[in-house]
Amino acid sequence: MKKTIFAGFGGQGVLMMGYAFAVAAMMDGKHVTYLPSYGAEMRGGTANCTVAVSDEEIFSPVASSPDFGVIMNRPSMIRYESAIKPGGKILLNSSLVDMDPSRKDIEVFRIPANELAKKAGSDQTLNMIMLGAFSVITGMTSLESIMAALAEITKGKKAALMKLNRASLDVGFEYAKQGVRS
Repeated sequence: MKKTIFAGFGGQGVLMMGYAFAVAAMMDGKHVTYLPSYGAEMRGGTANCTVAVSDEEIFSPVASSPDFGVIMNRPSMIRYESAIKPGGKILLNSSLVDMDPSRKDIEVFRIPANELAKKAGSDQTLNMIMLGAFSVITGMTSLESIMAALAEITKGKKAALMKLNRASLDVGFEYAKQGVRS
């Protein structure tokens, strides 16, 4: 079983990122739990979700000691750095996280998601940038599975939105393929 925490501000698409990953993993035939959490403030408040993925049935949705962290802002980095399992991996949105993790027993990947989202055509797709990078770094699902999940989740949405999501996933995927370890 592999556990992931996705964390950031409300409005960054953190819950959608985790949900899209969870649905993609289910479409890949995995057992999945998805547990969202967000502050009362919503946009601008804190938001996080945990996703556990396994080949076998999962008996608890609690993702203590996650293997992976997708961290979208500085407060989330401060909050969740210590929770990641030794030997785990953190993907940092280096556009908003201006500090280095204090731990040396985790692998860190810096993705300038805000800047890359602008290049992809929308400031609102930084979650897809990070999800594309996550796909490469973890190998837990493919971009095709993520796109199928997004199509399922966003039924009835404009084709232009799906095209933009795909472009953003591709940008994150290609950026991570180049090797972004710190």
